[in-house]
Amino acid sequence: MNDELRTRTALLGSSSEAATRVFTTILTRSPISRIDVARLTGLSQAAVTKAVTPLVAAGLVDDSLGVTPTGLPGRPANPVAVVPDAVIALGIKVNVDELIGVATDLTTRIIASDRVPLASHDPVAVVDAIVGMCARLQEPLGDLRSSVACIGVSVSGDVDTATGVVRDSAIMGWHGVELAAALREHLDAAIVVDNDVRALTIGEHWFGVGLGTSSFGIVTIGRGIGSGLHLNGEVVEGAYGVAGEIGHLPLTSPDRICACGRRGCVEAVAATSAIVAAVSAAHGRPVAVEEAVALAHAGDPAAVEAFGEAGAVIGLAIASLVNMVGPELVIIGGEGVVEFGLFEERLRASYAEHVFGSAGDCRIVVRPHTFEDWARGAAASAIRSLVL
Repeated sequence: MNDELRTRTALLGSSSEAATRVFTTILTRSPISRIDVARLTGLSQAAVTKAVTPLVAAGLVDDSLGVTPTGLPGRPANPVAVVPDAVIALGIKVNVDELIGVATDLTTRIIASDRVPLASHDPVAVVDAIVGMCARLQEPLGDLRSSVACIGVSVSGDVDTATGVVRDSAIMGWHGVELAAALREHLDAAIVVDNDVRALTIGEHWFGVGLGTSSFGIVTIGRGIGSGLHLNGEVVEGAYGVAGEIGHLPLTSPDRICACGRRGCVEAVAATSAIVAAVSAAHGRPVAVEEAVALAHAGDPAAVEAFGEAGAVIGLAIASLVNMVGPELVIIGGEGVVEFGLFEERLRASYAEHVFGSAGDCRIVVRPHTFEDWARGAAASAIRSLVL
């Protein structure tokens, strides 16, 4: 890390609460006038100017965009904007069978991407693969390689972001893996290890559909059923790093065994593997996920019921989430929403049946997420950690 980048990251890390609020507002809403920064942060214009000055000096913010009219006599706007490539982040999503990586600027615009198979779940092998991916992601960056300041890695499961320990990941078979510490032995950058859905939520909060909402949730459908929460302006992390695990709410029959080893979890019915297992059992032979989807579209009763049952329990889980915390918006995402039509009718019916009172005003929207979006979320988590 060169001196200029070290100065920038040190400034972000040592900023006052007011300065941090100013920078995050500029970061997520560039370009923006100082007047609007003051309005959104609740600070005086003098306080905003005081906070912006060192950010400009460090090359993190640009205040030379000129003057634009505000419509108010004698009150021209002085827009400011983040300098996107002042800091570069790498984001890597660890999947059960592959790594997906991106290099992004400060606004999480993807500059480079990479995708490689993962041959082993052994933590040492995964660390080596991540280090190799970080090197490949930096190759096309040119001069921007010297601006790489942080690396985010997201993993499914119970992740302690404060320590960088993956306490439990069922899909990886990991327990107590000190992933951040292992990566720091090889990489010269700030390392953040986060739960994959929480990282995705951070990305949506700062740079996606959650921007400007006071509260929202994300529910992801796919290999697992994940959830992230953004409440009262903050992503919920939980006292012990676990929050929003609706995939493991005991909302189904106790004779359904989850991959986590517990009984009755939502994932025991609604995860892709559970749907495939149900269709396979009904047909008396192994059925791949692609065939299960084709059978359901063709009206096969077993496949239609497997997807319908999954939709019903997901709808119940979303209703439970909405009843508990009352978000204004729930985003349904993940790779499974490509076939959302197979879930939707039963999901929405179950949600409507169980949501309580005015909590039902919560909007349910569907947004497909690519695997690059997951990696971008990991980069957003690293940027957020750097800034906050």
